Amino acid sequence: MRWNRFWILGLGTLLTCTLFIQAKTNPVSDKQDKPIRTIIIDAGHGGEDPGAKGSYSTEKQVTLEVALKLGKILEENMPDVKVVYTRKTDRFDDPRKKAQIANDNKGELFVSIHCNSTGKIRKVTGYKTVYRKKGKRKIAVKQPIYAYYPSNAKGTETYIWATSKNNAKMESLKQNSVIVLDANSEETKQLMDDTDPETFILLNTLRNAYFDQSLRLSTLIEDEFTRVGRISRGARQRNEKGIWVLSATAMPSVLVELGFISNPEEEDYLNSNNGQQELANCIYKAIKRYRDELDRFTTNRNTQPSTTRVSVKGGNNTSAYLNSGNGSSKQAPLSASSYCVQLMITDKFYKPGASIFRKLHGDVNRQPVVMNKKKLNKYILGRFKTDQQASGAMRKARKLGFKDAFVTAC
Repeated sequence: MRWNRFWILGLGTLLTCTLFIQAKTNPVSDKQDKPIRTIIIDAGHGGEDPGAKGSYSTEKQVTLEVALKLGKILEENMPDVKVVYTRKTDRFDDPRKKAQIANDNKGELFVSIHCNSTGKIRKVTGYKTVYRKKGKRKIAVKQPIYAYYPSNAKGTETYIWATSKNNAKMESLKQNSVIVLDANSEETKQLMDDTDPETFILLNTLRNAYFDQSLRLSTLIEDEFTRVGRISRGARQRNEKGIWVLSATAMPSVLVELGFISNPEEEDYLNSNNGQQELANCIYKAIKRYRDELDRFTTNRNTQPSTTRVSVKGGNNTSAYLNSGNGSSKQAPLSASSYCVQLMITDKFYKPGASIFRKLHGDVNRQPVVMNKKKLNKYILGRFKTDQQASGAMRKARKLGFKDAFVTAC
């Protein structure tokens, strides 16, 4: 039940948004809509952009195959959900066009599929003697001989946008307010007044809800990968090249790294029909769990809840219906902690209260992990109630030398 707080927080913030809108509009009653009606599937790269390269395949080929398989599974098992593809052929589209496709189709979920890659490993295989001139004489110098081997990095990762991109996400919500609110553009422009504090609060709470939902889905995806024996490198935030499309889509969004195409073993798995089908099934199962959880918190099965509709004066359509019932007595309180800061993964062992952590002024827990058959230690800082608090702690940690620190789910 510990994840219940994500849905309570997410739906609570969405309900707050509706209250701000209703202050300017008239409430309307109608039948409850499903929380997810449209899913956008993005096969990374394509056309003249091959993406990462393996020894015999490219990222664009693998992502398209898995995207099509995932879409087929969704269409067969969720007939009430519309599946939209950013591409179904070997075609290149600018990330801005992909975001536009997602926003124009009013998606409730954006899943971008990619493959990871790392550089080759350089090893010294021997030495050779070379002679270099030093003044009037030559001296013998041993020079290393290098050989390059494919990387043995493996495993999956699922990313959401970093909190440093929150402003960009909020801007995409504002620019796509007609889509988000499903209302007449001129009237929505009047509602979305940049100088109105209510507008800022509305967009901020909506963005926070999408962040929580994206974080939950990313964790579910990694959980499903782990269940079939894949090595999970975690659900995490990312603030790098290639992640822009997540902050440009006005909906919950994740980017899934299926594995390392630079690793020969992983490349074979990624190109096999069984491997691609397994990966697609894992993502589907995670989406199903995500939708089922969202369903439970948008529909009170034991009582007759009242509903609130988001509408704009003069508009005939709506964007969402939210429960305002009491809900289940088993739901976790809003005050439950949700976020932690991963400081580092290292082979070094530090005791609680070690001097390296002293200036962080918080509890640091150690978790043993295994990566590439090597036993390592993961160090996690605190438990925070909001992503803002966790982000503040992350920034402090980075200033203190933990350069790879990032916010993650507890």
